[in-house]
Amino acid sequence: MVGYDPGAQGVAHSPEEAALAGSAAGMVTRALISPFDVLKIRFQLQIETVSSRRPVGKYSGLFQASRCIYSEEGLSAFWKGHTPAQLLSICFGAVQFASFEFLTEVVHKTTSYDSQTAGVHFVCGGLAACSATVVCQPLDTLRTRFAAQGEPKVYSNLRRAVSTMCRSEGVLTFYRGLSPTLMAVFPYAGLQFFSYNVFKKLLAPPPKAGNSGGNLRSLICGSGAGVISKTITYPFDLFKKRLQVGGFEAARLHFGQVRSYRGLLDCMTQIAKEEGVRGFFKGLSPSLVKAALSTGFTFFWYEFFLNAMHNLRLEQRTNSLAEDQKER
Repeated sequence: MVGYDPGAQGVAHSPEEAALAGSAAGMVTRALISPFDVLKIRFQLQIETVSSRRPVGKYSGLFQASRCIYSEEGLSAFWKGHTPAQLLSICFGAVQFASFEFLTEVVHKTTSYDSQTAGVHFVCGGLAACSATVVCQPLDTLRTRFAAQGEPKVYSNLRRAVSTMCRSEGVLTFYRGLSPTLMAVFPYAGLQFFSYNVFKKLLAPPPKAGNSGGNLRSLICGSGAGVISKTITYPFDLFKKRLQVGGFEAARLHFGQVRSYRGLLDCMTQIAKEEGVRGFFKGLSPSLVKAALSTGFTFFWYEFFLNAMHNLRLEQRTNSLAEDQKER
């Protein structure tokens, strides 16, 4: 089970193990879901309506956008910004899961609440994600800009992107969109951990059945949690992406219309006036596919790597005891 488990004192995993498992889970998951992330960002940044019935913008649907990106930019375009995205996933996974394990343990030991209840997981999951967001926001901004640029590229590599942004826009540009990100990430991550906790308990096997199908349950529960949390908090993710490409308009002219926003409130107002309520949910389709795969795989690989470390630790302990007995 994810989070501090008081019933497993002898085999409880440390925050360091949680950080290692979280970073490994983030790395594997990112490599698998990157194409959906690129599609989602392209849709989010398009001012024109995303509609296959009345196509007016560059991208009108999942399959059309995929064909367009592939024909114009090649297969590698679906992994644009993959280096900062991987750094982001590794860093975010490590900070988030280590913080979550630490916070659930603190709550259980210093309050009257059970660390394995869904409510505790909501609060601790949200706080853990906020901590990870503040640490990793610069990498998220870099990832967004790499995924948003077309051909010819404005940034040829990560080092050039960092130096150019620092020189022309200042260090604070790496934290563009932080406000909507924090507003969205707390309920988003909180709902992820909350829903995952609920689904895992609902789908828990009978005591006599053991843990058969445990990894598959993690994948299914994580996917369901991802869809629920993403649908509820999606508009804030769109606001963040629009703000992160501020000052980057020249690189997006051939994609269609571009807009400049003075801040979160101005961004929300302009989108509502020009694009309507549906504008808040542009890119939701690839985002839900990505959320289902991303969250499902993240929890799947997190528990997989934790179990692997646990089994390795038990094996080492068994071997150590066997050696001690031989010496005696």
